[in-house]
Amino acid sequence: MKETFVLDACALIAFLDDEEGADKVEDILRKARRNECAIYMNKLNILEIYYGIFREDSKEKAEKTLSKILALPIIVIDRLKDDVFKEAGRLKATYKISLADSIVLAEAKIRKASILTTDHHEFDPIDKEEGEEIVFHWIR
Repeated sequence: MKETFVLDACALIAFLDDEEGADKVEDILRKARRNECAIYMNKLNILEIYYGIFREDSKEKAEKTLSKILALPIIVIDRLKDDVFKEAGRLKATYKISLADSIVLAEAKIRKASILTTDHHEFDPIDKEEGEEIVFHWIR
């Protein structure tokens, strides 16, 4: 069975901005291009990146970045399946996290995938509690 990842917005931002951990994301993207693994990302998590760049820079830069993202070997999830919907609701209610964070976590759990992230602040408590059910792949 092929290794599967769900990409969090902060990990993709690290890659796009060549921050610490970018090399780890790049390695996994290379594996995906060679069909050695699968990478998923929910469209709502891509929205986090798009609106942040739109707000901080411009529509043009947001559009350019979106085009870059869509050219990567990432499978974009553009619908919320019922099991992901319910698990995201449970995670959001339990841990009082953002909607986007609850969705990336639920996608990883339901797909039995590792979540690629940098977000220790939000996810460390969840890693301690849900570590058996949600596998974290920290890039830094």
